[in-house]
Amino acid sequence: MENNESNTNDLNFDNRIPLEELKNAVEEIKKELAKVIIGQDKFIELLIVSLLIDGHVLIEGVPGIAKTVTAKLFAKTLKTDFSRIQFTPDLMPSDILGTSIFNVKTSEFEFKKGPIFSNVVLIDEINRAPAKTQAAMFEIMEEIQVTMDGTTYKMEAPFMVLATQNPIEQEGTYALPEAQLDRFLFKIKVDYPSLEEEVKIIQTHHDRKGTKPQGLIKPVLTPKELQDYKQKIQEIVVEEKIIRYIAEVIAKTRNHPHLYLGGSPRASIATLNAAKAFAAIEGRDFVIPNDVKKALVPVLNHRVILTPEREMEGMSTDSVINMIMESVEIPR
Repeated sequence: MENNESNTNDLNFDNRIPLEELKNAVEEIKKELAKVIIGQDKFIELLIVSLLIDGHVLIEGVPGIAKTVTAKLFAKTLKTDFSRIQFTPDLMPSDILGTSIFNVKTSEFEFKKGPIFSNVVLIDEINRAPAKTQAAMFEIMEEIQVTMDGTTYKMEAPFMVLATQNPIEQEGTYALPEAQLDRFLFKIKVDYPSLEEEVKIIQTHHDRKGTKPQGLIKPVLTPKELQDYKQKIQEIVVEEKIIRYIAEVIAKTRNHPHLYLGGSPRASIATLNAAKAFAAIEGRDFVIPNDVKKALVPVLNHRVILTPEREMEGMSTDSVINMIMESVEIPR
């Protein structure tokens, strides 16, 4: 079946939606990041897809594998504001959102915006902050707004949260509740590079001779262009059999013997939106099953929970999701 899908990508067809500019912009972003980032192609593609459909991303991996650097450089390819917040156990909600300060001249309280008021926000080690600080992110990530002292402040578009967490060192961390995990479009697991990639990483670092990576990246996308591309993605054609395929896979996660918790309808919608973006960045104005397959693991791996027995056996959510995908008939 995969051969048929790759053949579909190679076919010549007339798009009803002009996607050439979007495809070129995505290639340009990848090209800029390739100046510094080696071997994280899937990670970068998922960041781009998330940006195009207003999604937030949870990035998980051990220290030192360029999670934070990739996120920072990705933000640099956009002509937008960027802010970075280091989450710590003593961080308070007001440290993120901002606070009201009394202005002596006007005898009124003025709201001083916190670092969350930006376009691309990198939250380092999100699981280090206590529950009330994590909870302060709920409204922002879902409604794209902040309510303080009865006043609502809208975030400027685009708005995207990139959060990192370390899966190994759990001392002094607070696990994210399922409700908050569900706010993230993708959970991206970043692995160690291969030997050849590591050689290239060392060589590239040596060749830079102390030049900061940020200085090598040029901005590619403006907010206006991004908004136009987002609109085009909404118009991507999705056949009914593809929608049924998504629904069947998600439904199977809810009654699978290896899973304690399955995917919600939010997971189904996230899969649909991501599949449309995957199609668009390949220059196609219609979704194929392979687009859905690309989306399913990063959409589901933080939304489903293994049964305690399977967890003790060392089984991963990725393997169960792939098992479910194999068991559902692919639409022809």
